[in-house]
Amino acid sequence: MKKAAKSKTGNDELKGWQEIAAFLGQPVAVAQGWARSEGMPAERRGRYVYASRQKLNQWLGRESSGEPVQISTEDTDLGAELKRGLALVRKKKQRHTRAA
Repeated sequence: MKKAAKSKTGNDELKGWQEIAAFLGQPVAVAQGWARSEGMPAERRGRYVYASRQKLNQWLGRESSGEPVQISTEDTDLGAELKRGLALVRKKKQRHTRAA
């Protein structure tokens, strides 16, 4: 009986851009852009980038203006919802800077 290979990282931790992007339901380039310019929580350790599922969920909640966010599963694709939420935040930031 073979045992499933156990990840060296914790269950909460995603290792590498491929895993992070798959978790977000987005292409790798989008996840990298969010980490660079949108403040998505990801940290480089050695040659890999790591992100916590819990921290990503918290970040997504903030970016969607507190609206409930559910990470995509095999049955759902939240790409459009994530884009909509980020667009809403950007609009609010633009209104705030214009009013100031």
